[in-house]
Amino acid sequence: MNHEPAPNDPTPTDGTLDDEQAQRLVALAMDLARAGETAQLAEFLDHGFVLDQTDVAGNTLLMLAAYSGQAETVAMLLARGANPDLLNGREQSPVAGALFKGEDEVVALLIAAGADLDAGTPTARVAAAMFGREHLLS
Repeated sequence: MNHEPAPNDPTPTDGTLDDEQAQRLVALAMDLARAGETAQLAEFLDHGFVLDQTDVAGNTLLMLAAYSGQAETVAMLLARGANPDLLNGREQSPVAGALFKGEDEVVALLIAAGADLDAGTPTARVAAAMFGREHLLS
């Protein structure tokens, strides 16, 4: 039986996504990163979701996972090659965000991955000094 899409069927027949579907997919992936749904997020990546994809605010999966204290998700993203130095639209880095939120384990993972402690505004060094967390940077 040949499936012809109904006139209002939003599902593309060629496997591509329209803009609205793509935005919903990005939003869902970003929510998975925030929530620490590591296995589901890994499946998205396994099926071709872009590792360093950004949302409308310029946040990456890594930024949102780091800021939310999702160490397991951060570790998975870094192991797959996520860039620890991509800044969001507010010029914030994942490591500075993790320092701001007091996510010590995430900070350690990002530093071990080579995160630039002088990138962004404020830099990780400034954020650490502001919150008395300089010991995490050594």
